[in-house]
Amino acid sequence: MQDRLPEVIATTPDAPWLPPGGVADVVLGGPVLRPTGLVRLLLTDGERVFCTPRDGSGKADLPTARVDPDDLDGAVAIVELARRVVGGSQPIRYAGAVRNTVPQGTPGYEWPTPVTAFGVWTTDARPVVPGEWLDGGTGSVLRERHWYPLLARLVTGS
Repeated sequence: MQDRLPEVIATTPDAPWLPPGGVADVVLGGPVLRPTGLVRLLLTDGERVFCTPRDGSGKADLPTARVDPDDLDGAVAIVELARRVVGGSQPIRYAGAVRNTVPQGTPGYEWPTPVTAFGVWTTDARPVVPGEWLDGGTGSVLRERHWYPLLARLVTGS
């Protein structure tokens, strides 16, 4: 997947989770976008997706870690996240990202402006931490997640 040319597969202008005028693009493939704010680990088992509770809300989400501002592409954060979730050193692949674009210096926005990426990585390894396997198909509760178009393209081909 890392050698795949980047392709914008979904765009949400005026994304409701972003400040006014913000745009969210779902980008399939690499290179790894910078700066990265969060990394997520996508583990699948057929059309099922491994999820853990999201910090704060408790909603099911991909295992996620914040990225230190000095770790521009999230390389350190994703290795640490993968080690924690699947144990040991496992090969991981960059799948793509959700790229948020907001006006430069937007007050109250906690991520770098004007662009921040939220990278999604994958591996064939199995989780060693508690979580749940959820349906990733078109009727999935995961459809509301910003990264869902990546899942749909990678797993279900739609």
